[in-house]
Amino acid sequence: MNTIVAEVKEIKNVDNLNIVKFYFAGTTLSMMSLELNENIKVGAKVKLITKPTHIAIAKKFNGEVSYSNQLDAEIIHVENGELLSSIKIRIWETTLESIITKASSERMNLQVGDEVTAFIKANELSIVEVLDD
Repeated sequence: MNTIVAEVKEIKNVDNLNIVKFYFAGTTLSMMSLELNENIKVGAKVKLITKPTHIAIAKKFNGEVSYSNQLDAEIIHVENGELLSSIKIRIWETTLESIITKASSERMNLQVGDEVTAFIKANELSIVEVLDD
């Protein structure tokens, strides 16, 4: 599981739907949630999680895409297995893992040092812990 430490920047809600925005690594992340803990307030530091299979990677990305969270990253490790590849990326001081198919890794010729864009859909981020109140 990937963890990201971020600060709550904004909370919007309509009925039971919450859109929470976070400040992380010089950018804004968005999360969509049906439930929100009462301790989650603007300015709180939180730990977010996302699965490695929920991080998509693009190389030389140029265009529009519906993913709310787009992060510039550098590949720091590539491990190709029989069917899947583990791609470790660094965004400032945070290391995340993306698991993609080996075919995609090879087609994109992903290498250590490559600059990539990591994509995480808003519904694939969750708050696991409030680090301060």
